[in-house]
Amino acid sequence: SAIQPKLLPAKLINGGIAGLIGVSCVFPIDLAKTRLQNQQNGSRLYTSMSDCLIKTIRSEGYFGMYRGSAVNLTLVTPEKAIKLAANDFFRQYLSKDGQKLTLIKEMLAGCGAGTCQVIVTTPMEMLKIQLQDAGRIEAQRKLMPETVGPGTVPTKSPTAMQLTRELLKEKGIAGLYKGLGATLLRDVPFSIIYFPLFANLNTLGKRGAEGPAPFYVSFLAGCLAGSTAAVAVNPVDVIKTRIQSMNRGSTEETYSGVTDCISKIMKNEGPSAFLKGAYCRALVIAPLFGIAQVVYFFGVGEYILGFLF
Repeated sequence: SAIQPKLLPAKLINGGIAGLIGVSCVFPIDLAKTRLQNQQNGSRLYTSMSDCLIKTIRSEGYFGMYRGSAVNLTLVTPEKAIKLAANDFFRQYLSKDGQKLTLIKEMLAGCGAGTCQVIVTTPMEMLKIQLQDAGRIEAQRKLMPETVGPGTVPTKSPTAMQLTRELLKEKGIAGLYKGLGATLLRDVPFSIIYFPLFANLNTLGKRGAEGPAPFYVSFLAGCLAGSTAAVAVNPVDVIKTRIQSMNRGSTEETYSGVTDCISKIMKNEGPSAFLKGAYCRALVIAPLFGIAQVVYFFGVGEYILGFLF
């Protein structure tokens, strides 16, 4: 990041603000991504991102697009904060006397950041996916009754708290961490690609050898690095979404783990299924990380701490 906040709290505030702004802007696209990824052949309700959003507004109203956003807004602050602060920590730890990091060390720092963040990411995504996908199951029941088993009664959408209680009661803490392996397989490679790519793109835009790059360079570098990393790990994101979804139509496959999920998707839907929702994910991640880098760049956290203390 352009400015090195001296204080960990400042870094955490920066990461949190960035996450809140970013999620508020792009959550409907993220909802479309989850629903597109969860559709299996034979139960295709949505043809594209715009089709999904239009149908969601029609059947669930405008706020239907924000289903599950409360979970994200609550947990994105610690998640983004952990990710950005951990990357900074590992970069400082790995750099000898402030020298420029080698690419391998940059990738190692990214790997550390990705590993740390799954503590928050896994339960957050687990809850968010159930809430986002509830509307798809509901719409299938109305529009494609043949894909939903006979005798299934329409259920009222659960809240995040009800889901958490249910999962903890039935499966303990492990219930919230279902899909941990797939989340690691997504977030570690993502961070390994994203952070070095961002640092190098950002360096290209620097005015002089010493000064930081202008904020719009940080924004564009964040967008470009974010969307590249997002598309690169999309196949694992599809697997993660499928594994973490608890509710299914009667004609839809269930999966016991990562390898089972890969083989069933390959057999039933072909390799192109692994790219489902890829452009949605790029559209979600690009502004999310662009905004994150700008907030980080301006060191908003330092100003807030300075104001408070």
